Amino acid sequence: MTTLNDQNFGKVAVLFGGRSAEREVSLSSGSRVLEALHRRGVDAHAFDPAERKLDELAAFDRAFIALHGRYGEDGTIQGVLELMGIPYTGSGVMASAIGMDKWRSKMLWHAAGVPVPDYVLLDADSDFASVEARLGLPLFVKPACEGSSIGISKVKRAGELAAAHAEAARHDSLVIAERAILGGEYTIAILGDRALPIVKIEPTTEFYDYDAKYLRDDTAYRCPCGLPESLERELGEQALYAFRVLGGRGWGRVDLLMDHVLRGETWQSYVLEVNTSPGMTDHSLVPMAARAAGIPYDELVLRVLALASLG
Repeated sequence: MTTLNDQNFGKVAVLFGGRSAEREVSLSSGSRVLEALHRRGVDAHAFDPAERKLDELAAFDRAFIALHGRYGEDGTIQGVLELMGIPYTGSGVMASAIGMDKWRSKMLWHAAGVPVPDYVLLDADSDFASVEARLGLPLFVKPACEGSSIGISKVKRAGELAAAHAEAARHDSLVIAERAILGGEYTIAILGDRALPIVKIEPTTEFYDYDAKYLRDDTAYRCPCGLPESLERELGEQALYAFRVLGGRGWGRVDLLMDHVLRGETWQSYVLEVNTSPGMTDHSLVPMAARAAGIPYDELVLRVLALASLG
């Protein structure tokens, strides 16, 4: 029987670093992935697109994408690899581009019957008072095409939305305001066609911001998540469906919010966003969920690499 260790992956480029606002996180993710591949005997090499010419990728047989944010998670590098005929990890060009765009993701999910929090697309001419009244307070304001909570603000008082919009607009021309769903944040890792155990996220900060994700040690992660088993299965199916609606493949992560109000015995869940190139750092959620499923870090990395494809 062939095992992952027996597979000949050829010469593998681990793409990390890059030019996005999430460069530091990517450097952490990629270095850990590279070490894991070396431990498992894979001929893997670091490749930072910010420091090397992309045509140098022609020397590689396969690519593990550990880039986050723009130029790495948005379909850009995926398109390069498609043109060069190099199989790569994660979703294809279309799913990567849409998954990076919170606004267009929400429109597709809404059309497909996936529940999402109520939202409004903002610009400098928006009637901010009207948006605050429609969505209610608190609400969140975020750049549509950034990750790692970069540029996100929580608006708690009337009159603060304009300043929050200005902050988000520093990072992206597309900005959305989103109704706050405060019953708990959960994330579901996807590996192949399987949803891994759900992780509940409990930050001590105002919300799950950049510091809570990567710098603080007091964010609590619950896995098992504490939800009824039947509900966890239902949410796993919802996450897989939401991932497939966008065309996701290989691996990824779907973030969910739960309403704090129970309707009979049914929880109301909302899909928040999808991550098509999840973090692989010490604080990252996919490795955490994999451990709960009995998949060690090095094995997870090999499984993701084995799912690399084109098209």
